[in-house]
Amino acid sequence: MRNHVIVSFGPDREYTFDLDEVQPMPHELARQWLDEQFTTLGCEPLRLTGKVLTADKALAIAQAVGAERFAEPAHRAWAMVYARALASLLAKPIVKVDVPAQTVGY
Repeated sequence: MRNHVIVSFGPDREYTFDLDEVQPMPHELARQWLDEQFTTLGCEPLRLTGKVLTADKALAIAQAVGAERFAEPAHRAWAMVYARALASLLAKPIVKVDVPAQTVGY
């Protein structure tokens, strides 16, 4: 089964992470990692209610770090952990995080 996470910052800046041959991240570890990144990066809840969904965290983190974090080889390990965490938490074969459109699709 295909397993990919795509992070898009526009048509010319789309980054695909192929997770077919990568060990799945345990669900609880993925949740903790995403929560930690959200807090460390100073991300704010997108909803007025303050409720933060996994998709909201994915968008906020990608927006906070910017396209360079996904594009540069020096940050490849971090980007793969991000992709593994999303794949684990969302449990979908293909996840697309579209930062400009503020959407997460499956």
